[in-house]
Amino acid sequence: MSTAAAPASDSTAASSGGPVERSIRAKLTELLKPAQLDITNDSWQHRHHAAMRAEGGGNGETHFTINVVSEEFQGKSTMQRHRMIYSALSEELASGLHALSLKTKTPAETRPSKQS
Repeated sequence: MSTAAAPASDSTAASSGGPVERSIRAKLTELLKPAQLDITNDSWQHRHHAAMRAEGGGNGETHFTINVVSEEFQGKSTMQRHRMIYSALSEELASGLHALSLKTKTPAETRPSKQS
């Protein structure tokens, strides 16, 4: 189980993490062709929740933080970007993935703004 984010701009680190994390990485890499994709498994922070205790702690892959930078987000609102991701991960969400914390940006949105 991986609790560390993949190195910045490393969308090829499919060998790290558990099966849910690897599936998330593969699907988002295919869909978004990201310049950066960082996935952090936050499930350990939620193991005390009633739903997680009822499932015996779940499979250890229920909560993730995803930071993604992609040109595919150009011209899309935050809600549209999040819907793209939730749609791509519908199978995982139906199979035990419980929560995602998403940060979605275009490459232009990550560049420092120039002050005049």
